[in-house]
Amino acid sequence: MKTLITVLVVLLSISYPFVVYVGLQNFEAKWLLPFLVIMLALRWFASGQNSERKVILTTLVLLGCIMFFVGHQVGLKFYPVMMNFSFFVLFAGSLFSSTPIVEKFARIKEPALTPKAIKYTRKVTIVWSIFFALNGTIACLTALFASDELWMLYNGLIAYILMGVLGGSEWLIRQQIRKA
Repeated sequence: MKTLITVLVVLLSISYPFVVYVGLQNFEAKWLLPFLVIMLALRWFASGQNSERKVILTTLVLLGCIMFFVGHQVGLKFYPVMMNFSFFVLFAGSLFSSTPIVEKFARIKEPALTPKAIKYTRKVTIVWSIFFALNGTIACLTALFASDELWMLYNGLIAYILMGVLGGSEWLIRQQIRKA
């Protein structure tokens, strides 16, 4: 059951910009809010870690505040902004702890990391923090100033491509470092 919910969450998350775009063309923004709430609730149930649940709760609270102050339509378009902001806080905040989040992920697969690997995971955490800050900024600019079409293009396609390029590049670099 949890696997099914996780698959559903991934599909809903990826399709979110498209659903919002089509929905805003055909309905009032307030009618799309249940979709957002259902998606966040599913994310909550699919997540098993407290840190991820905190990100989801933070996102929900911040989106509620944005919708209250600037309106439902912009608030719906701010979901990618809030997710990037939440992940930025999660990743960048972990740099001030003894174990950055990427090191925690790495230790799941490889519990005994070398000092070189620990240094590398800290650098990767910094890179992902920068990515989330920049991606969130662009998502914010598209939500506030761009057309619905450009917002959907960036948040529904370009951002995912950039995330994939960063993740794939990091994987290739990691393979080279392991060989050295």
